[in-house]
Amino acid sequence: MAKIGMIGAGSWGTALTWLLSNNGHEVTVWSALADEIEMLKKDREQKSKLPGVILQDSVKFTTVLKEAVEGMDLLVLAVPSPFTRSTAHQLKDVTAKDQIIVNVAKGIEEKTLMTLSQIIEEEVPQADVAVLSGPSHAEEVGKGIPTTIVVGAKTKKTAELIQNTFMSPVFRVYTSPDVLGIELGAALKNVVALAAGIADGLGYGDNTKAALITRGIAEIARLGTAMGGRAETFSGLSGIGDLIVTCASMHSRNRRAGILIGKGYTMEAAMNEVKMVVEGVYSAKAAMGLAQKYQIQLPIIEQVNEILFNGKPAADAVKDLMLRDKKIEISDAEWT
Repeated sequence: MAKIGMIGAGSWGTALTWLLSNNGHEVTVWSALADEIEMLKKDREQKSKLPGVILQDSVKFTTVLKEAVEGMDLLVLAVPSPFTRSTAHQLKDVTAKDQIIVNVAKGIEEKTLMTLSQIIEEEVPQADVAVLSGPSHAEEVGKGIPTTIVVGAKTKKTAELIQNTFMSPVFRVYTSPDVLGIELGAALKNVVALAAGIADGLGYGDNTKAALITRGIAEIARLGTAMGGRAETFSGLSGIGDLIVTCASMHSRNRRAGILIGKGYTMEAAMNEVKMVVEGVYSAKAAMGLAQKYQIQLPIIEQVNEILFNGKPAADAVKDLMLRDKKIEISDAEWT
């Protein structure tokens, strides 16, 4: 049995708390929001963000960060990506040397173009930082519906420790040394999922979505490999696996926001309607910053940015995508 500090009490943090407690671990959940912690203590349920998932009696709750960190075998950082840096900054003074922090949020910081693990390493340099990603909506994980996920870490020892901690009959965990590739796949798929939702909102069909998923993963892999990620990662769980579920499921806040935008909502109005952090909005500008830095073409992600931030009508963006210069699908293929 491990002692685990869950840093964040939103939908994903709650679902993982349920999973880890079911695995027999001792979990202490921290949130900066006193009302949220009081609700969890009273009802043992995240009523606003993950209703119906009842947490075990063994789970503890606190607003004191130190209580969720000191003496823990590992920490799970489950705050939305815009709050990763500020939360990691608070962790610096209470995290022990080589204490494991598993980041489970997905995103890229717009101003610095850093991945979330890079941010955590900068703010908490003494920590051993790992990532966990894959097709795993909280709404299904919290109900024990089977899925498979991947953990990325710098050492095999850390990866296998996390694998053993999370592994269960309904949560299969693979390991990988490609931390960067895992994070890029996880963050960029949210931008493509916005595009898939926009297509749904415009009334387009399955053909359109399949095309977006296929060309979307091509864009993600093109940028990811240019940055040093492994090509195999983008055809794996944190790449095509997470992209498929995020583009297809109504659990996906990115797809839901995209649907509203396709129907004519502004980006701000769509985010207010979804009532949760839409990670793809925060990663979209960062993705274009990375594309410029590495001189990579990302036509789908570019058009999503035009819709989100420059007011371009979604139908016009689709037309421009369809009428781009003609291309060959496999760039290094040779004719016989």
